Amino acid sequence: MTGTAPTTRLTAWVHGHVQGVGFRWKTRTKALELGLVGFASNYPDGRVLVIAEGSEDATDALVTWLRSGDTPGRVDQVLDSVTGPRGDYTGFDTR
Repeated sequence: MTGTAPTTRLTAWVHGHVQGVGFRWKTRTKALELGLVGFASNYPDGRVLVIAEGSEDATDALVTWLRSGDTPGRVDQVLDSVTGPRGDYTGFDTR
């Protein structure tokens, strides 16, 4: 973040062929470009969980990118929700 408190928290479950293809790393890069904090984490069932906090415009841009077809691998579905931020993060990690 650029010194501004996050206003929005995006929780996105990404389904498809998104593990072992650089998906989390590219998501991290995109999130940092947008000024977001949070993480992207692999789950045993093949999904990736993306938590991102920042401005509403930035979280909207990230979820749009997740659905764009420009990601590594193949995204079949993104299930997302937006809530208020928790303020738990200082950077964007991959887990």
